[in-house]
Amino acid sequence: MQPITALSIAGSDSGGGAGIQADIRTFNAFGVHATTALTAVTAQNTLGVSEVLTIDPDTVEAQVRSVTTDFDVRATKTGMLAQGVTVERVSALAREGLLPHLVVDPVLVSTSGHVLMSDDGVEAYRRALFPLAQIVTPNLREAAVLCDVDVRDVKDLDDVASLARTILAMGPSYVLVKGGHLAHVADDRSPDLLVSSDGLTIFDGPRIETNNDHGTGCSLSSAIAAGLGLGRSVPDATRDAKSFVLAALTGATTWRLGRGRGPIDHLGWSE
Repeated sequence: MQPITALSIAGSDSGGGAGIQADIRTFNAFGVHATTALTAVTAQNTLGVSEVLTIDPDTVEAQVRSVTTDFDVRATKTGMLAQGVTVERVSALAREGLLPHLVVDPVLVSTSGHVLMSDDGVEAYRRALFPLAQIVTPNLREAAVLCDVDVRDVKDLDDVASLARTILAMGPSYVLVKGGHLAHVADDRSPDLLVSSDGLTIFDGPRIETNNDHGTGCSLSSAIAAGLGLGRSVPDATRDAKSFVLAALTGATTWRLGRGRGPIDHLGWSE
């Protein structure tokens, strides 16, 4: 059977664990052909990010138009957009109808603490891109920043749900707050909270103790995009994506790739 096509608009990770590299592997794992539009080139490895080169928004747009004029893109995810002006440009492309089933992963800061978005990016997300998204997938820290809340004030799942509802009011159809950074809230569990106008759904799962968790957020959002492109509902695509990431985390627990936070097993090699 011929695969469908999905598009990732994101940055490159030279270490191969996150960013556009993780998106390509995730799309491929779902049997989806991956197309890409690079927004930034990072010098990074499992220990962190040392340098970022942003791509001119005109070039980002040119990549998207090149892909969408030739391929039947069924779903789109955005990852690291790096600049507020790029968020604005991607929003304009979405308003044209070029970015179906838009999954927005608002990448703001790397796990190692490197800032991956310019100061004007947060407001551009809120005002321009979120209203066009089918689903927005921040982690806890990103959700707190987007809501002007100190993450230390998030004490329980009710607080997390409040953040999700605040972001939902910015215009997307769904908001998923990812559970990877909820250790102080949920101990040995990793619940993802999905909120829409229909209510709240919690996708629970075990917390996997591993150093190999680099790129889990990128992989989850691209897995959701793949599912949407394949015709699944947002809740079903989210459930499938969580199962995929859980299996990929579990498969990579004994890997020793790099000296820091290693990649996950996107392609089931450990099986």
